[in-house]
Amino acid sequence: MSNYKKEQAGGSFFSSDSQEHHGDQQGNDEITIGKKERGIPSIYKSSQVVDYKGRVCSYEDVLNYLNLIKDDKKSIMSRPVKDHKITTTIHLQMLIYAILDVREADHTFISYIWVYMQWKNDYTEWNPEEFCGIPYIVIPAEALWKPDLMIEEMTEKDKAPPSPYICINADGTVELRNDLVVVSTCEIHIYKFPFDLQKCNISFKSVMYSDDELNIAELETKAMSGEWSSEAMGSRYEWMFINQTITSKTVNYFGFNQSVIVYTITMKRKSALYVANFLLPILFFLCLDFASFLMSDGGDKVGFKVTVLLAVTVMQLILNEILPATSNKIPLIVIYCIGIFGLMLFSLLETIFVKYLKEKDSGSWHRNTDNDQRIYEDKEIHEVEIHEVIDDEMTDLTSSIYREEGSSQLTELLLAVEKISRELGVIKKTVLRSSNVEQEKPGCWTRVANRLNKVFMVFYISAVAAFLCTLFTLWVSESD
Repeated sequence: MSNYKKEQAGGSFFSSDSQEHHGDQQGNDEITIGKKERGIPSIYKSSQVVDYKGRVCSYEDVLNYLNLIKDDKKSIMSRPVKDHKITTTIHLQMLIYAILDVREADHTFISYIWVYMQWKNDYTEWNPEEFCGIPYIVIPAEALWKPDLMIEEMTEKDKAPPSPYICINADGTVELRNDLVVVSTCEIHIYKFPFDLQKCNISFKSVMYSDDELNIAELETKAMSGEWSSEAMGSRYEWMFINQTITSKTVNYFGFNQSVIVYTITMKRKSALYVANFLLPILFFLCLDFASFLMSDGGDKVGFKVTVLLAVTVMQLILNEILPATSNKIPLIVIYCIGIFGLMLFSLLETIFVKYLKEKDSGSWHRNTDNDQRIYEDKEIHEVEIHEVIDDEMTDLTSSIYREEGSSQLTELLLAVEKISRELGVIKKTVLRSSNVEQEKPGCWTRVANRLNKVFMVFYISAVAAFLCTLFTLWVSESD
């Protein structure tokens, strides 16, 4: 201790004579004196690296001080508390980096998250001033106890390897960072598909510890967590991140209470692609059905309507593969497809009925036309016979008068009478033909069919407009 007192008085550790005999022990004595001054255990020998003040500067020295070099499993066997009544608080922060997929058919939410955990270990504290200001060390994750947190909604194990290292701070706090691809269950509400807003939960809880032993608390404020996730995600992928809320609660599992922290992710679907690929094509098919009213009634019109109706059926089959089989409410997009299908089917039935009425009227008109044609032919034959008889009689009368009297005036009179009779015959034929033309006008059933077609067209357009307006109002409304 005399050399140590000389140092305090401003002198040197050794005189010139002692240095010659004790030169080999100078380094060991200097380190030993420094350790006694600071109270560092004597386990540190001359192999340690020191600075100019004699302080230890190696990570290995910190590990030796914490007894983490030895193959000792005590540090991972139980909670790192000196009193078992002390509750270990896990400060947790989850940041969602990407929404990879939302599977509506099986109610699955796939996300890529970053998890940060921090807790206190009573056995991992040191004074940084004694170790050249080392504030923290990074060691393998298997060397220390870690909380047994799990995600309740997780249905598939993460295939990515966990983080291999953890960080120990000088004040005893332990930090663990990890990234996970989480495949979890989520109740998908598809009532407003594809304009839907979804909320999925990611809940963290301990597997074995009760809330008296392990408590889970949020690390940062809800606003900071949501803002960071929003900035990280931006406008990528099919879903647009809205916000993230955090809820802490205590629940009862198998007879004991456990602390649970729930992260609720709110997201909105980008619907532009679904509108372009699904909603608009069905609307175009409906416009084609409108255009069919301009076609003449016949087999081509019925065939055209059936083809358009089959096209809507194909779109319904595609929709059936997207949406889940079970849902609390019938989705509006299903009502949209069924409503348009029903309206087009009703239009097809009306076209068939109108065609039936016109064919019925056409059949009765053909029967009447055949009867009138036969009567007209009989009249013409009778008129021809009468004219032949009159012509013969007039010819005989004219020749007899001509022979008897030879009067030229009477001959001219008879010829004029014959000309008038022929003109009367032509007038009769013209009147009969005009009567037949009048009979070719539309019959009773045809007039009914035309009137029904006009009324149905007005009703059809009004019904479609009211249906679409109501449906789109429900789609854009805020609440489900």
